[in-house]
Amino acid sequence: MAKKPTAAAAAPATPLLTCTPKRLPRELWIPAAAQATAINPNNHPPLERLARVMRFTPTPDRIAVLTTKRWHTAGVHLTVGFLDNPPADLRKRIIQHMNAWAKTANVQFKESSHNPQVRIARVGGQDGGYWSYLGTDILSIPAAEATMNLEAFTMSTPESEFHRVVRHETGHTLGFPHEHMRKELVARIDPKKAIAFFGATQGWSPAEVKQQVLTPLEESSLLGTVPPDPNSIMCYQIPGTITKDGLPIIGGIDIDPTDFAFAAKIYPKKLL
Repeated sequence: MAKKPTAAAAAPATPLLTCTPKRLPRELWIPAAAQATAINPNNHPPLERLARVMRFTPTPDRIAVLTTKRWHTAGVHLTVGFLDNPPADLRKRIIQHMNAWAKTANVQFKESSHNPQVRIARVGGQDGGYWSYLGTDILSIPAAEATMNLEAFTMSTPESEFHRVVRHETGHTLGFPHEHMRKELVARIDPKKAIAFFGATQGWSPAEVKQQVLTPLEESSLLGTVPPDPNSIMCYQIPGTITKDGLPIIGGIDIDPTDFAFAAKIYPKKLL
């Protein structure tokens, strides 16, 4: 009889959250990086990182990749629209969860039908799933296109999924990348097991697994905590069956205290 996995090694009890932060077309990388730096000069890559890039790969594209996409430190006040006209109670519920980040940070999302900056769709198929463009990149998306997708979300979707998915995708809209792609956490994952696991459970190709799970973030793009937070809402739930030590990376099911503290640091509230 097969040995039953231990609790530590077993897959997470909740369904795996998989999300793909959308990347702009290559031709927009440079203007989007310039826009990000104009909005928040701190988005510009650190000088030491630029010096290394200029020695080995002196291209504008490479510099653009190193540019982070945070909003201005004075706060994030964005309008939100819905492309498929969902019912009012669902629109209100989604925006309430987006504004959960406002508990500690100077963040506000407000519904608007007039040129909304954040545009939410609920489509399936090739463009479906859960995803968002990262931070200021949403300003480079044509007005008729979505900047975030919440496939099949309705008022019947469990409340836990609003906490887990809507708040995660909103984190991307705020400019926060995936926490599980910190090099310390990536180093814990067995590549062969990860490719097999995500191929079987998500239908991902080996290249997609490498992109989504096995490629560490550039140090200059990190918005996460030091040390990395495996309980962050921005962290995937990685089962112990694909880690080198057999222990899971817990992953976040809601914004945790460390997330709240870091969001407050990036977008501090105004002092009264």
